[in-house]
Amino acid sequence: MTSPTTTQAQLGFVAPFFIVRDVLQSIAFYKDRLGFEVLFLGPDDDPYWAMLQRDGVRLMLKAITPEVQPMPNPSRHPWARWDAYIYTADPDALAEEFASRGVAFHKPLHVNSDKLRGFEVMDADGYVLYVGRPG
Repeated sequence: MTSPTTTQAQLGFVAPFFIVRDVLQSIAFYKDRLGFEVLFLGPDDDPYWAMLQRDGVRLMLKAITPEVQPMPNPSRHPWARWDAYIYTADPDALAEEFASRGVAFHKPLHVNSDKLRGFEVMDADGYVLYVGRPG
């Protein structure tokens, strides 16, 4: 018996969705320090939601209400501290670029116990981005 031929639709990108305290403050960090561009910010009269992009990486940021605070992974468990993994073929060059933009590294450039070469940055809401590559 033969099975029918199926094709899979192609995926485009993934965009982690971070709840933030202040969307404009968060945008400033990602734009000024990490080189992202704003694809969307709205609504026009009182912006609380944004989508950012740098190369193939997208992030969504949303300020909900003062009662709904960010809950980054490190606040739930210290060893599960990454909220997003961002691949780069050249973590050394990117670390140098970020340092020139005044980024304070949460963990400096190194090879970790998982044999990944990279570094960590933390935004104002406590979200940790790991930027690197295998070995």
